Amino acid sequence: MVDAPTPAQPSATARTAAAERLAGLATPAGALGRLGELGTWVAACQDAVPPRPLDDVRLVVFAGDHGVAAHGVSAYPPAITAAMVRTFVLGRAGVSALAAAHGVAVRVLDLGVDDDLAGVPSDVTAHKVRRGSGAIHLEDALTAEETRRALDVGAAVAREEVAAGADLLLSGDMGIGNTTPAAALVAAALGLPAGEVVGRGTGVDDAGLARKTEVVAAALHRAGDRTDDPVETLTALGSADLAATTGYLLTAAELGVPVLLDGLMSVACALTADRIAPGTAAWFAAGHRSTEPAQSLALEKLGLEPLLDLGLRLGEGSGAVAAVPVLRSAVALLRDVALLSEVVPGG
Repeated sequence: MVDAPTPAQPSATARTAAAERLAGLATPAGALGRLGELGTWVAACQDAVPPRPLDDVRLVVFAGDHGVAAHGVSAYPPAITAAMVRTFVLGRAGVSALAAAHGVAVRVLDLGVDDDLAGVPSDVTAHKVRRGSGAIHLEDALTAEETRRALDVGAAVAREEVAAGADLLLSGDMGIGNTTPAAALVAAALGLPAGEVVGRGTGVDDAGLARKTEVVAAALHRAGDRTDDPVETLTALGSADLAATTGYLLTAAELGVPVLLDGLMSVACALTADRIAPGTAAWFAAGHRSTEPAQSLALEKLGLEPLLDLGLRLGEGSGAVAAVPVLRSAVALLRDVALLSEVVPGG
């Protein structure tokens, strides 16, 4: 997993055929805007024209705690992470409501929650790597062995979801303090200072924002030139849940299954995945633009334009789930709209 091969790219032949079909639809030229582009992208990923419906959409939420949460970077206490995992299990989280509305299956996995999660189904905790990740401004988030384990868990989970029939994968993240390591991953990848990537996360005040910026700056300084290597970056600056998300995204691309990305955590991991295996980002679409500056910077580097811009900062995979109907609409248009040649024979 660490030495991931460059993935095959979406089918250029199918992309061309889909573009030709789009141009031949009984709609004015360019009238479908980005929906036409999205339908063409799905067709290329599936190597099928017209594209198949996205009937089996699956979200995996990777959960974990972050040592920096004890250092004033979040508006909420770390105990919220375990409470939210239980809420996911009950199907009562924000993303649960959206997923139920849009026919998306949700799976939550504990990679690094700092709690035993007693009473939670064993399949949720079966892949736990550690209890909480290190405070990145003071120590590495993970050991090298833990990073590899987390990457491998994410890869295995992607394989399971694809084997079960997933047409489209989504990734989500749950963990108080998670925007701090995610911002550090983006800064490391893009060579940017902390001040350009750090946002307010769950809504910290000005003092919290300043503290968060100091933490990311100290973490980047501590990691030094280790950030030249994307896997070392995960070890130094990431977390168990973020490493697992990276493995999940890498393997989805390797298996040729498209991914709809969520907010900062998802996009930071997508950027890291593309560093590990350049070309991986061709399999990704961006569900929404979050309020975090690091997410927009990473999306620009990946060449991805978000489908939605609603001011969301909930996380959990919520923005990606909210964007699923847009992607399904794009597929339906390319599949089901009549060709002009059918409407006007000989025209």
